[in-house]
Amino acid sequence: MKLIAFDADDTLWVNEPNYVDVKEKLCELLAHYVGQDVLSERFYDAQMRNLHLFGYGAKSFMLSMIETAIELTNGAITGAEIQQIINVSRRLLDFPIDVLDGIPEVLETLSKDFDLMVLTKGDLFDQESKIARSGLGRYFKHVEIVSEKNEQAYQRVLERYRVQPADFIMIGNSLKSDILPVVHIGGRAIHIPYDVTWIHERVADEQLVGKSFTTLASARELLGLFGKITEQA
Repeated sequence: MKLIAFDADDTLWVNEPNYVDVKEKLCELLAHYVGQDVLSERFYDAQMRNLHLFGYGAKSFMLSMIETAIELTNGAITGAEIQQIINVSRRLLDFPIDVLDGIPEVLETLSKDFDLMVLTKGDLFDQESKIARSGLGRYFKHVEIVSEKNEQAYQRVLERYRVQPADFIMIGNSLKSDILPVVHIGGRAIHIPYDVTWIHERVADEQLVGKSFTTLASARELLGLFGKITEQA
């Protein structure tokens, strides 16, 4: 094994609950214009429509919400209300990083025997800021921030580091982004589910049929798993 990569958001630290909280506050802000169900549906549509333009992350979230608010109010939303959307959404750029249980211990232990990488998607400045604020950067030899995590992206990363898929393990909470693409190119993947998953990252059960990967209940279980691998080596 030459390289172990960790997803960042909701694998190393809490992320999605912050977005859920901000979205709820924005729904409350716009409640006198439109119901929450309609707003949520149209907002998700805008996010999907804008992914190829804005990518993932807080800034994309903010722009899509502003666009949705303008559309649903037929332009009646005021400049002051748009400023409120910006102010609330801005919290996503500097929220305190809540590192998940066991992660520092796991990273400190594994970094002694393996090359570790953060492999995440999203806005470059936003993700770099979260890595810095987390205090975890010292454990990682490499950091890769990509616009999308699909088979092509993983192949490009492995080619850049001259690592064969069979010598690569990806660890993450998203079946869609962290697990299935890696399995499809012949790599190994470890799924550590998180309590909250963005709907865009969910996959149907039938997509998992015949796919081989490991599922752990928590990051702490990685110590036992990789301890066995080290002993076998």
